[in-house]
Amino acid sequence: MTTVINSELSPEQVRDSKIYTQWGLTETEYNLIVAELKRLPNFTEAGIFSGMWSEHVSYKKSKPILRKFWSTNERVLQGPGEGAGILDIGDGQAVVFKAESHNHPSFVEPYEGAATGVGGILRDIFSMGAQPIAVLDSLRFGELDNTHTKHIVDGVIAGIAGYGNAIGIPTVGGEISFDDVYAGNPLVNVMAVGLIDQTAMQVGQAKGIGNSIIYVGAKTGRDGINGASFASAEFSTEQASDRSAVQVGDPFLEKLVMDATLKAVKDHSDIIVGIQDMGAAGLLSSSSEMAAKAGMGITLNLDLVPQRESHMTPYELMLSESQERMVLVVKHGEEQPIIDLFQEADLDAVIIGEVTDNGRYILEFEGNTVADVPINFLTHAPKQDLPMIVPKRLSEFSDTQYQPDMSQVKETIKALMAQSTIASKASLFKHFDAMVRADTVIKPGGDASLVRVRGTKKALAMTTDVNARYLYLNPRIGAKMAVAEAARNIVATGATPIGITDGLNFGSPDNPEVYYELDQSVAGINEMAKQLNTPIISGNVSLYNETDGQAIYPTPMIGMVGLLDDVSQATTMAFKHAGDTIYLIGETTDSFNGSEIQKLQLGQISGQLFEFNDEAELASQGLVREAIAKDLLASAHDLSEGGMIVSLLESSFAGDLSFNIATKQSDKYLFSETPSRFIVSVPQTKAADFEHMAGKQATKIGLVTSESDVVINTLTQTIVLSREEIQTVYQESISWQLKG
Repeated sequence: MTTVINSELSPEQVRDSKIYTQWGLTETEYNLIVAELKRLPNFTEAGIFSGMWSEHVSYKKSKPILRKFWSTNERVLQGPGEGAGILDIGDGQAVVFKAESHNHPSFVEPYEGAATGVGGILRDIFSMGAQPIAVLDSLRFGELDNTHTKHIVDGVIAGIAGYGNAIGIPTVGGEISFDDVYAGNPLVNVMAVGLIDQTAMQVGQAKGIGNSIIYVGAKTGRDGINGASFASAEFSTEQASDRSAVQVGDPFLEKLVMDATLKAVKDHSDIIVGIQDMGAAGLLSSSSEMAAKAGMGITLNLDLVPQRESHMTPYELMLSESQERMVLVVKHGEEQPIIDLFQEADLDAVIIGEVTDNGRYILEFEGNTVADVPINFLTHAPKQDLPMIVPKRLSEFSDTQYQPDMSQVKETIKALMAQSTIASKASLFKHFDAMVRADTVIKPGGDASLVRVRGTKKALAMTTDVNARYLYLNPRIGAKMAVAEAARNIVATGATPIGITDGLNFGSPDNPEVYYELDQSVAGINEMAKQLNTPIISGNVSLYNETDGQAIYPTPMIGMVGLLDDVSQATTMAFKHAGDTIYLIGETTDSFNGSEIQKLQLGQISGQLFEFNDEAELASQGLVREAIAKDLLASAHDLSEGGMIVSLLESSFAGDLSFNIATKQSDKYLFSETPSRFIVSVPQTKAADFEHMAGKQATKIGLVTSESDVVINTLTQTIVLSREEIQTVYQESISWQLKG
């Protein structure tokens, strides 16, 4: 994929060899460049266009759809278009958050791919002037009976832990699922959250004629060269994946860069014009995008770029994705305090260029001009309107809901709790330091994580969610349900959902069926987000997630943040006291297509997705939020994968208590995945008040007990399970599978 040539080809050789096609440029795009420049582009120019016009950087194929996102309300201080989005949380404070993907690199080099994903998203946060306070992840792997998948899981988990723990930012939550469709293309999405005083907000712009472009951080090497093009291509088992396109991270160096950047913002905001992380396409994208956003030009002297390897070419210097690097634009004549600050931290800090008013992107190297192109042309890839068609499978799916086999209910429950997507991920997230900085109120393993806002009574709830199986059956409704589930997880802590970042993971957009999935997913996200008043303020698109033409499920990860005004109201899913009353909020219907029980019993999913009722969703969330605000609930837990039986057992395990419940429905409804439901427990002294508030929205189903067994009475039978036995299955299943 990425070709390193120290003896660069002439413009004629570039044209004749068509090397640009290896970098992802099409013939049509190359011809557009020739027409715009009125000459043949040289090697470096062809290379920089390939990076900037890659889908991973330009979003040229997804932008027509992404522009439909709803991104404004009364809280939005910064929407899409900068390093991260920003929301007002009152008292002059703001929350900054974004998600990124590192899917392709994590398949090739799981540890470094995941680690540098963490490093990159953290730089997006502190480039805005914000102090990162938390990291979350959203991971998809193949099934754990695959040896290579186990290797990827081990590497990805170690990479996230190794980077996050070392830099001192807690990894507080996330979600992990397993399906065969991800065996050849795992998903590694990372979300970061930060806090900022609104007066300190930064943007990534290069404006002001003569202002200096300062390179800070680590030296540039040959790792990750043209990784943006690598991330914009499909995998094939016939071709070796390019390890040179994977970056190598150093969290200890990143800590120095983060601290120095935040100190620069704090002490010298009057002379800093803009800041941007060198992410995808490295120095190239950060510098050119900053100038384009400000309507300016830029000139860089590449001889001044700090290098850790000898004889690097302009192509390599511009397209390297070496980590822990930032670009600062600083007022002319006032650079020295910034340079001194970074150098005192043993970091490189060098003026490498200046802002101009000519609208050109000019690169100088060894006394020669090696690139001179219009900056707006470089940063605006030709828009592509792609065709879309309804996937054939959707019209072929039966509208009949799958009916589970209930001949051995007790054994089915045990098998379900051992399913890798359902089973406890504690053996994986135990590697993550969730308590560093000492502000984590609700740790991984709950519905959403909760992090205290220092110096206030407030806390921020945060979660990542999506059930891609639902989207495979119905992209629009499945996307609505992903947003709704994220909001339920936030609400279960007592917080109010306030905003969304997304990670849109799909197959090739050149496939009209995949492009339809992307379009419908965005429509579904929008519909639910507007009803919840949670604007989509940032995000990431990762396309071409397929191997040998086999695409992943449409997987638009929803990262959501919520605000809890008083941390003393924080609520968890754990049952608290024997004798507390258990209630089910919401109605349970036949909802089995795409469910865990269908996957368990058939080995696959199919059929029309079950219904989703917007009004029922909003009503359920409203009830839980009000009940927590009035201090009526001892616990709250949303119902999702696996249905009611899974949620009951999770609350039981978390509280080290059992339950005795009775339902007026048959056994199968224990496994139904009807959305818009919660399990809550209420102290006996508050049960009457809760029932008065809830009315018909809640159904009393039983009691929390201190017994060693859990008891489930259905319409057809009484099921008694040893809590210790089934908890062991739940807690140890992932470890057992990884050990083979």
